Amino acid sequence: MTENADILCIGSVLWDVIGRCDTPMRQGSDMPGRITRLPGGVALNIAMALKRFGLAPALLSAVGRDTEGDELIAACQARGLGTDLIYRSDDLPTDQYMAVEASNGLIAAIADAHSLEAAGDKILRPLGDTPYTGAVALDGNLTVDLLARVARSPLLAQADLRVAPASPGKALRLAPFLETGRGTLYVNLEEAGLLCQTHFDSSDAAARALLARGAARAVVTDGGNPATVAGAQGVVTQTPPAVAVTRVTGAGDTFMAAHIAAERRGLTDDAALSDALAAAALYVSGETKI
Repeated sequence: MTENADILCIGSVLWDVIGRCDTPMRQGSDMPGRITRLPGGVALNIAMALKRFGLAPALLSAVGRDTEGDELIAACQARGLGTDLIYRSDDLPTDQYMAVEASNGLIAAIADAHSLEAAGDKILRPLGDTPYTGAVALDGNLTVDLLARVARSPLLAQADLRVAPASPGKALRLAPFLETGRGTLYVNLEEAGLLCQTHFDSSDAAARALLARGAARAVVTDGGNPATVAGAQGVVTQTPPAVAVTRVTGAGDTFMAAHIAAERRGLTDDAALSDALAAAALYVSGETKI
């Protein structure tokens, strides 16, 4: 199943429809800009970034057997990503994500990942019955029940499990990973607060609180403010490079992929965090190609 893959990316694979405006916007604004459609979804964004960082990812997800799905699979293959393990549904449409961005950040977004949720455990069938010991990047677009099963599954007990919630609205879906003490959690400050049912003023405080609530390891970001990695080896906090922001959708996924790739190369906590923050800064500045 995975002989040609360095890491399995499990979660959303969909089309990103992004409207971007070069000036500030507020609720109700009607502004000129550009609208693009690109392959996206948390798992796919992470996989594309991992590929750029020299790894060979394989995707586990659900994609409709429709025109949009065929185009999406072709786009993934053109980017060198493994698609043979993707569940193709005859009766579920290909998922999509729509966002509006401006110079002052993300204005609004809607994620339609209902087909992935409806597919359920069908996307995990390629794992079979043999425990997997490699690396896994998992996103929170799976159902609550399925995420809980993954957190407790003996098939992934020995995997290098990296988990992201996909959005603040889905942060609480990661609670099973606190309860089981499995995996490295990648969250922003808001998501950390939701998981801990409180408010944090810094990534350092948030990361330490996640450990106290049972997380094996936590990586907490806060936009242009300091980010923190906390685990059994200690706590490391760094400030991201200052850059002009030209895009935000996919920045967290780029950060996560860069951090995974850096640690797979054997870098220390400090060096890996520095690499990941630099990669995310290049991405939001528009200097990294998608």
